[in-house]
Amino acid sequence: MIAFTDSKAQYDAWLQAQLGSDFVAADFEEKNGLMRDSAFVFLRGTYWRWAEIILDICPDLASAPQVLAVGDIHLENFGTWRDADGRLVWGVNDFDEAAPMPYAIDLVRLAASALLGGDERKNALETITKALLKGYAKGLAAPSPVVLDRDWPELRADVIVDEDRRDKFWKKIDARTVEAAPPRFQTALAAAMPEQGVAFDTARRVAGTGSLGRPRWIGVADWRGGGIVREAKVLVTSGWSLAHGVAAAPIRAFEIATGRFRAPDPWYSVTDNIVVRRLSPNNRKIEADKRGAFLLEPSMHEAMGFELANIHLGAAEAAAAIQADLRARKPGWLAANVAAAVDAVRADYKQFRKRGSKKQSPESDAAAGEVARPGETN
Repeated sequence: MIAFTDSKAQYDAWLQAQLGSDFVAADFEEKNGLMRDSAFVFLRGTYWRWAEIILDICPDLASAPQVLAVGDIHLENFGTWRDADGRLVWGVNDFDEAAPMPYAIDLVRLAASALLGGDERKNALETITKALLKGYAKGLAAPSPVVLDRDWPELRADVIVDEDRRDKFWKKIDARTVEAAPPRFQTALAAAMPEQGVAFDTARRVAGTGSLGRPRWIGVADWRGGGIVREAKVLVTSGWSLAHGVAAAPIRAFEIATGRFRAPDPWYSVTDNIVVRRLSPNNRKIEADKRGAFLLEPSMHEAMGFELANIHLGAAEAAAAIQADLRARKPGWLAANVAAAVDAVRADYKQFRKRGSKKQSPESDAAAGEVARPGETN
């Protein structure tokens, strides 16, 4: 297995070559700083590495039925949006790394992220995996979008946007530095406005972890009595496809995001290698911050497992094959694979921290973890 530092150097060089003049060096340096903050953030920032090693660490996953999977699934890859009927929907909201792979890998990564995300309670691994599998089984049996307007009251109470978050969102938008986006981003943002000819300004946006270094632009307009925001972001080949020898694989983000058991944002689109989506207080990522402790609760992990089944069944009739595979696996298979994966992530993280400590002081580490990123919360 290639050492992490060598793997990172190779991937970084590949990414910069893919992006060319679009590469945002300052954001990429911020990413390297943020990844030093914790093993959880490190996991989020190194999906290509996960894709490269997971079948070496957990070889029994290779035999699981293949589905179009999320790939870069983790605790903070869930959020809310409004669907075509204006209903509030919850679920996975980032599909940049989607690719065909064994379904079980998504389950292992999601559980690993919950463990690395701060759940240090006694029997946490058993509790997390049990809840995920319970929800996943329910989703396989009766897949359905997670619409919050009437059902899922406990989940709705956890994710509803309060006035403080709403105010914070608009303050970040109002603090933007207006800058003309390149023509292809202007075109993509204009196409996502609610009607032709809407005047808007553009600004750079810095958000996420794994995608830092790729350009993001927002278009902001005042339309019919209020502000509206759209985001355009560059996509590259999935880290999974790249790691498994399919460097020219098509981008599957739109296909998976709009699967048959989803109620997607009608403004979500992918053209060539640019993904566009609506940003608003209700169209947001839910973060594992001090107000996001519910992300570590078993009820939330059960809901996440349910949503993962919705996604895995969205593009193919795979329920029977997955259910048969689950029945054939030994008790504790998920916990055992998660434990092995977490050990591997922590080992890479330790190597990354050790190498970085020769270049940065502890003070600079702290600063890197506290970088203000305008417009991050959506």
